[in-house]
Amino acid sequence: MDITMNHWSTVTAFPLLSVMTLLPLVIVMTVWRSPSATIALRFGYAGTVLNVLLSIYLLLIFDSDNTGIHLAEHLHFLGMSYAVGVDSTNILFIPLTAVLTLLALIYTSITRHTTDKLFIACILGYEAILIGAFAALNVLQFWFWCALELIPVIILTIHSGTGQQRRWVVSQLLQYWVSGLLMTFAGFMFLAFGLIDSEHALSFDWLTLKQNNAYLHDEVLIFVLLFFGFSIRMPLFPFHGWLPLLAEHGTVASAAIFLVGLKLGVYGLIRYILPMVPGVAEQWQTFVLTLGLISIVYGAVLALMQINIRRLLAFAVVSHTGMLVIGVFSFNATGLEGSLLLSSVYGLATAGLLFSAGLIYERTRTAFIPRLGGLLDSNTAIALLFLVSALSTMVMPGTPGFDAAHLLIEGTIEEEGWLIAIAILIGNVLAAAFLLRAFQQIFVAASKRAKQPYRCSHHSAIKERIITLCVCGLLIISGFWSTPWLKFIDQDAVAISFMFPMHNAQQTNKPALPKIITAPLNDKDSRNE
Repeated sequence: MDITMNHWSTVTAFPLLSVMTLLPLVIVMTVWRSPSATIALRFGYAGTVLNVLLSIYLLLIFDSDNTGIHLAEHLHFLGMSYAVGVDSTNILFIPLTAVLTLLALIYTSITRHTTDKLFIACILGYEAILIGAFAALNVLQFWFWCALELIPVIILTIHSGTGQQRRWVVSQLLQYWVSGLLMTFAGFMFLAFGLIDSEHALSFDWLTLKQNNAYLHDEVLIFVLLFFGFSIRMPLFPFHGWLPLLAEHGTVASAAIFLVGLKLGVYGLIRYILPMVPGVAEQWQTFVLTLGLISIVYGAVLALMQINIRRLLAFAVVSHTGMLVIGVFSFNATGLEGSLLLSSVYGLATAGLLFSAGLIYERTRTAFIPRLGGLLDSNTAIALLFLVSALSTMVMPGTPGFDAAHLLIEGTIEEEGWLIAIAILIGNVLAAAFLLRAFQQIFVAASKRAKQPYRCSHHSAIKERIITLCVCGLLIISGFWSTPWLKFIDQDAVAISFMFPMHNAQQTNKPALPKIITAPLNDKDSRNE
């Protein structure tokens, strides 16, 4: 199946995706050369607001009625290839990154990091890395951005973390992440060199690899390397050990953006595994579903046992990841749509929970739930942010997670029957249990502390309300008006569902997918079927 490649010049007057990637890097240099942290923060606000506006423009010009790659850019220089584009699989992640970066800067201006130019620069650099990774259509380009992500994470953890064992946490993070990066790099090498026996020269271009995957050798090895490499990034049980440590000792502002970075793992499954080795993915379905189910239950049970709110949220992410992986490996359009939308919802909702946890820490100087209590009256905005974000995470009606989870469960029932769907629902009930219990202990129950240092002179209630209004507003509006978001991801999800040979053979009653004609950018980009 060929794929339409729509060049950016046919839609807009400038290469939008490259501009969105380079803009934060330009602001980083401006921030670093600023004479004061106050001016640096203003430059940071200007850059992030502009990127949010560009992301809104991206959504407005995106053609959701047609499949294929939109706003494509393809350059060759010094023997290297640069390719970016946007389709249904990444269209929601790029605006989410821009919005959370702006909110992270607002949060930064509330905390003690407001006078820290390095902190501000790392946040902006993190945004550029994530946008570059989500937009990449070259496997080495994608890997390069993922490797660069280590730099801001390490700097922010050591320089601005809240724990006492930050360097040890970084060493643990490096052990996991470097292992994952080495596995994904090896998998991408096997993908590229697998085409040597065909008429194509060595290429790391995603489109070339996808359209010539029939020539690949060692498909099982490719799947194993890429799947386990991405599993560390998601993180999926049993590769999750670094996340609770980083959540406990890192910074909340960086963690909010980092949540979108975690979705690079799920995105990698959809972008680089399903299209490249669909047959092997089907063969390993039972193994992956087993890991997904264990992650759901294990993450939820461990979250119930936590007394540190940050560790609780980290194990909640592990539980959510299991649900997302099951949706991806349902091998139908319904489950895949649910996973894509739910990934975005979890990113925004869990960021809201982290912001609320961070604001609680700034007021009380503790993240331990038993030391808190009675915060509802004096911190109403923070309580509202926590509650709405928690309800979205629990996929309650009226939140965007409800429609997304409904699609995911429907796709799971279609593929695997009711048993796995029931297990997902049980995990969701456990999620409701640990989140509502945390809300009750933090905000409603009477405080167990004789002294309550809950008021700080440097606090800005207005900025707290801005964060609450933005997160809650986006969650509530998209919850009652989810049709546009589903339309963004519908077309390509259907197209991906037709790639799987075993499932297509079992479902001969499906309507035929219309053939998609390739519109190459130039002669070098022409592809043979």
